[in-house]
Amino acid sequence: MIGSLDVVVLDCPDPAALARFYAELLGGSVEGADTVGPDDEWVEVTLPSAGGRPMIAFQRVDGYRAPEWPGQDVPQQLHLDVKVDDLDTGERAVLAIGARATGEGTDTFRVYLDPAGHPFCLVRPQD
Repeated sequence: MIGSLDVVVLDCPDPAALARFYAELLGGSVEGADTVGPDDEWVEVTLPSAGGRPMIAFQRVDGYRAPEWPGQDVPQQLHLDVKVDDLDTGERAVLAIGARATGEGTDTFRVYLDPAGHPFCLVRPQD
């Protein structure tokens, strides 16, 4: 092994807003949440795992262009798979916190867009 995963970083126009979305989605906490604001260039979310790693971070990119799903004029670049116990319950929850449904998926996964346009999937645990 050369190393271990430390941080996954997503480019976005508003790091604080996207950090709050993913903290809610993954059960994490926004680092320095009481001082994080719309002008922050970098915001981190600590996930509920041993030692706080890996974590997910968000960095401001001026002129950010959201990935196009399912097109590839602006490629998705990466996506996260989030395991849920029930796809219908998971869907209601992610839509309530600001995700958008794409209508893509099967009986084992569904594709959504986060508030900045990054695709992510809800997947059943056996996948």
